[in-house]
Amino acid sequence: MSDLDAGVLVSASEVDVPLTPVPPAQVVSGSPSTGSVDLDEDMGIGVWEMTPGAISDVEVDEVFVVVAGSATVEFVDPALPSIDLEPGSIVRLEAGMRTIWTVREALRKVYLA
Repeated sequence: MSDLDAGVLVSASEVDVPLTPVPPAQVVSGSPSTGSVDLDEDMGIGVWEMTPGAISDVEVDEVFVVVAGSATVEFVDPALPSIDLEPGSIVRLEAGMRTIWTVREALRKVYLA
């Protein structure tokens, strides 16, 4: 299934991403919500967004580009230096990484997973 047709322009900042509250077991602080929209399931391309707050997560294999917002990602396991995200940041995550995402300004990314 694909909402991303060849030769069609899609604006990552204008894709409607429905948000839902993060399950309480994942919330570290605040009342964050997240959501994602698959643009091309076959290729694993989509848009993800998170509102301010902090959550714990277990990652999948993914490369993403931040298109809006600001956040910090702490790497719990494996223990790696934290990274600050801003528009234009490109990051690769590996499956099984345990992270804490602290979003200061609503974060939106385009991912390939």
